[in-house]
Amino acid sequence: MTLNYFIKQLCRWVRVFGGSLGTSSCSRSTASSTTSPGSTAGEWPPQTPLTTTSTIARHCQSSADIYQLLRARKGKDERSFIDLEMLPPELGITILSYLNATDLCLASCVWQELGHDEYLWQGLCKSTWGHCSIYNRRLPPGFSYRKLYMELDEGSLTFNANPQEGIGYFMSKGILVDLPKELAKFIFYTRTLNWKMLRIYLDERRDVLDELVTLHNFSNQFLPNALRDFFRHIHAPEERGEYLETLITKFSHRFCACNPALVREMGLSPDAVYVLCYSLILLSIDLSSPHVKNKMSKREFIRNTRRAAQNISEDFVGHLYDNIYLIGHVAA
Repeated sequence: MTLNYFIKQLCRWVRVFGGSLGTSSCSRSTASSTTSPGSTAGEWPPQTPLTTTSTIARHCQSSADIYQLLRARKGKDERSFIDLEMLPPELGITILSYLNATDLCLASCVWQELGHDEYLWQGLCKSTWGHCSIYNRRLPPGFSYRKLYMELDEGSLTFNANPQEGIGYFMSKGILVDLPKELAKFIFYTRTLNWKMLRIYLDERRDVLDELVTLHNFSNQFLPNALRDFFRHIHAPEERGEYLETLITKFSHRFCACNPALVREMGLSPDAVYVLCYSLILLSIDLSSPHVKNKMSKREFIRNTRRAAQNISEDFVGHLYDNIYLIGHVAA
């Protein structure tokens, strides 16, 4: 049952019962309250006590109030949709944030005043595309965030079909500038780009990949959790190869740079983290794959890992195993 249907049914109920009670019972209650015990035969005799008729009168008034409130919420011209302006602003923005560009265009036809609110479109742009070069420039008079939203959506769809053409579209509209750091920030704070196309683009633009890695902050993060966070933004390839090795190498250096105290205490180095990352990936595949029947035990993982990284403590490697066993794949 939709909210619209519920309001219509409730309005119909109030109109029938509230209206009849309001005209008959309420008038009777008034007559009853003003009639003396010795009323004549021509007058309407009170059939109910005064307390009962007063209660009915109050119910009639409350029903009429509800009816008027629902009529007001439905709008002046009996629209079939409630205007989002009648909802709290936070709720309205949350509802619209789940719509795509086509849905928003249709919604703006229904919720007319809100659909032309530039502050709303500005919020939708920045919540979906967190960083664009155009945000930091002085905007010309008559600039429309609604138009910018449509261009950002068009550019994202183009990127998901052809990454180079998508970036070229953004630059042609003045949304992005061709600087590795700006492109990396756009990718890092955007949630509409296809991860497969993004992987192709980053494999071709290693300068953008370098800047994208530096945007991650792995301070005080446990190694498997940091690796999951890394692969959440930069998806791992499906097969082992040069690109995966590049990603793990860059991650290892960044992880050590963000955790200098851990490097000193545990004796970690970028090479040691590199080995541990591969061990975590292999363990993730081993424990999550249904094709592997004989799962690697904790003792086997500790033995194999310490054979490759001898300076790592046994307890630390054991905690790595527990994390994968309890939480799951690092690159899922």
